[in-house]
Amino acid sequence: MQLIDKSALITGAAGGIGRAIAERYAREGARVAVADLDLAAAEATVETIRRGGGQAMALAMDVTDEAAVNAGVERMVAEWGSLDIAIANAGIQHIEPVHTLSFADWRKVMAVHLDGAFLVTSAALRQMYRQHSGCMIYMGSVHSKLASPLKAPYVAAKHGLVGLCRTVAKEGAAHGVRSNLICPGFVRTPLVDRQIPEQAKALGISEEAVIRDVMLKDTIDGEFTTLEDIAEVALHLAAFPTAALTGQSMVVSHGWYMQ
Repeated sequence: MQLIDKSALITGAAGGIGRAIAERYAREGARVAVADLDLAAAEATVETIRRGGGQAMALAMDVTDEAAVNAGVERMVAEWGSLDIAIANAGIQHIEPVHTLSFADWRKVMAVHLDGAFLVTSAALRQMYRQHSGCMIYMGSVHSKLASPLKAPYVAAKHGLVGLCRTVAKEGAAHGVRSNLICPGFVRTPLVDRQIPEQAKALGISEEAVIRDVMLKDTIDGEFTTLEDIAEVALHLAAFPTAALTGQSMVVSHGWYMQ
């Protein structure tokens, strides 16, 4: 097991990518704090982890609430003594063209992705700097590299995470902290499933055409990226032994974007 005696905080971990990473980390020996806006769903994820023999706790966390983020980090450190890995994964989506997009909807998406990542980073780094070690991981997207129509706030936020990740890699180096970004292609999570009918309506095409001609058009095999793919990369980044791998964005997209 690659993460024995490590403590990990994962936001948005009650379902989707966050849950897949939480379960994988637990199988690798990590103690996992499952943080989510939906406490009941977080507790269900924790119960699954515990049934499998892992260690986990559920944290009610709105990542846009500074007090909630700080309290969550303080609670897990008080119980487990360290914060070795922090993953800023919480995210939302909004499908609409720029010219009709309201400022409120723009700010809502940016708040969860960018403000949330900042607050999690700030709280995590204070602890990581005290212990002189740590690993920050951000959940970007292929949209950290490319743009798509109808997703202006999401694309802007995911691009912004690249800059935050790289800055943390520079600042954290003196404190033994690494920082990297995962950039998934389309993964069949509830977030993506909701986009399919929304894009079909906005583009005036069928849902099948959205999947074939929009989402998977530029992959090498017409396949979705899987939860297991992302969890594997997250494990690799967390377990990597040196600062040779920091400030990087790892694209996992079936060839949709190649760098």
